Amino acid sequence: MRKQYHFWPTERGLGAWDVERLIRLSRDLPRERVALGAIRELDEVYWFDDDQQRPTCRRVLDHLRLIEATELRYPIILGADGRVMDGMHRVAKALLEGHQEIEAVRFARDPEPDYVGRRPRDLPY
Repeated sequence: MRKQYHFWPTERGLGAWDVERLIRLSRDLPRERVALGAIRELDEVYWFDDDQQRPTCRRVLDHLRLIEATELRYPIILGADGRVMDGMHRVAKALLEGHQEIEAVRFARDPEPDYVGRRPRDLPY
């Protein structure tokens, strides 16, 4: 798996969660079915949210390849507020394939971020 982070603003600055750690922490959480229509990120800017990640055709195609390669057998990871912390390519694949729901695990309380106040390009990859 390629090194990935989930980014979300916190009161102390931009938070970054190591996705490998999120997977470990969520491994034993109960699985649930979530309606795709309830996933608000489907209608928000998600992958292309700063000056470094503009939605060029090449970058869109890179994400298309990731969507095609992903497997729906792994649950997505949701934060306590329902935001997607990991699995947006799986959400896109499920929607593309006509599914109405996707399997998910959800934190009751979000884990602390691994990094706060660091720019994405300054993190170890």
